[in-house]
Amino acid sequence: MSSIDWWFPPEPCTEDPIAFMTSHISTGPESGMACRTTGPRATGRGGRPPYLVWLVPVLWTLTLGRWGLSRQDSVWRDEAATWQVAGRSPGEIWHLLGNVDAVHGLYYLLMHVLFEVFGASTTTLRLPSVLAMAGAAACVALIGRRLAGFWAGLGGAMALGLLPAVQFQLQEGRAYALVAGGAGLSTLLLVSLLAPRAPAGRPAGPARRAWPRWTAYGAVVLVCALLNWFSLLILPAHAVTLWWARAGRRDIGRWLLASAAAVTGALPLIVFSGTQSGQVSWIPPLTWHMLIGPAALVAIGAFGAWADRWNGPRRCPGRPRPVRPRPARLTAAAVGLPLLAVPFLGLTAASLIRPVFLDRYVLFSMLGLALLIGAGLGAAVRTLAPRSAKASAVLVPAVVGVSVLAMLPVELADRSPASRVDDVLAVAGEVSRLKRDGDAVLFVPAARRDTALVSPEAFAGLADVALARGPVESGTLKGEESGPADIRAALRERQRVLLVTDAAGTAKPRGAQADRAKAAVLAADFAVVEDRQIRGRRVTVYERR
Repeated sequence: MSSIDWWFPPEPCTEDPIAFMTSHISTGPESGMACRTTGPRATGRGGRPPYLVWLVPVLWTLTLGRWGLSRQDSVWRDEAATWQVAGRSPGEIWHLLGNVDAVHGLYYLLMHVLFEVFGASTTTLRLPSVLAMAGAAACVALIGRRLAGFWAGLGGAMALGLLPAVQFQLQEGRAYALVAGGAGLSTLLLVSLLAPRAPAGRPAGPARRAWPRWTAYGAVVLVCALLNWFSLLILPAHAVTLWWARAGRRDIGRWLLASAAAVTGALPLIVFSGTQSGQVSWIPPLTWHMLIGPAALVAIGAFGAWADRWNGPRRCPGRPRPVRPRPARLTAAAVGLPLLAVPFLGLTAASLIRPVFLDRYVLFSMLGLALLIGAGLGAAVRTLAPRSAKASAVLVPAVVGVSVLAMLPVELADRSPASRVDDVLAVAGEVSRLKRDGDAVLFVPAARRDTALVSPEAFAGLADVALARGPVESGTLKGEESGPADIRAALRERQRVLLVTDAAGTAKPRGAQADRAKAAVLAADFAVVEDRQIRGRRVTVYERR
């Protein structure tokens, strides 16, 4: 075997269907039979263990995820919601979901189990996201290898962990990385059903063990929808893949059945969470500049889809091109481009009705971008191989190495507390240092009470004079506060007050009447004796004049 064949063994001639049934025969083109049919998708060829294509990306992603996982022992407000809810009992979580955050219910229950088993820590909070994204990388690797070759699968999976959006969510104590992992698995199942692989010398029967995988496909889509129902945007993306690959009626029918089951299962959550839509009222209306980033990503993906043409089957030497057009086949472009573009388009369309455009809602679309980047790398290796097999062998590792260095500022920034809006643990430590027994504590807005819920020991001995009903008792995230008159009366009985609020650069105007009452009493009857700002939050100590 030549050095080129070591990396790119000849593939079957698509003009001759008998070639697929005689893949063990190796003859020259003059015999009129098919070329040797060991393609780049073959298992274990060229001295490469079959597991290498997914194991390396999994270890790579785990390494990126474990690097700086604690972010200097910081937890920001979104993660604080996960932390405090995971510490409640299942009954208390159920009570909460009836009032707020129903869309995150399954994730909260999962994190409750993990906190009970492993204890509350930043590792327990974030490691599920790391593991899920490692699973997503494995899925990208397997899909890319099946559709475009070894280097496409390996390169795409390695690129996934370096994408800025993935870098951010890789170490986030929220459900978005878990959804991405499920999206990778559902896409891998779909690819295995549309492009079945049989052992050498045997045809791949379309109905062979199909129903269990279709059932698994529908179940995975449903679980992802229960984690975040915007993940259902993967279904129109898969529909475009089916159309692009000219799937048969049987496959389309089974896909429709599995998809309908998943949507039906998620429909009660979708309807009920609509009654809690006030939670996302802070999201700004869609503007054109918000689409610049997604448009750039789609353009990069489109280039990878164009390059994927060079990853197709190679024609046997000496054979004329067929007169009839070749039948459509499943390609990396057919899977990756819809997975990248369609969720962004769906989220954009939804945002025209109600502002919901947050790219983390469609984080799973980054799997499509990674797959297309891998296809482009695979095409580059394939083009370079006839000129220099050695250079082609190091192309993907070299590109990954350069990318790591180029992305180093992003990688370091995402692993620092400054990458998030605030840090509830840091401000809790400051409160612990400044407090005195018998002091009052106020939170403006009331949602900043999350720091006391995550670190209750730091607030021991302080009187939360504005709180009427606690978060657990009221089934809320921040509790229920007393009216302005009661807050004024409680404050006038105190000599010293600690105010926990946002840092000056991130604080918003005080809209609630209770918050305005707090500010008015502090300004009229108290004087500032100490003021500390740390990692996006602020602690101000007041003493009575």
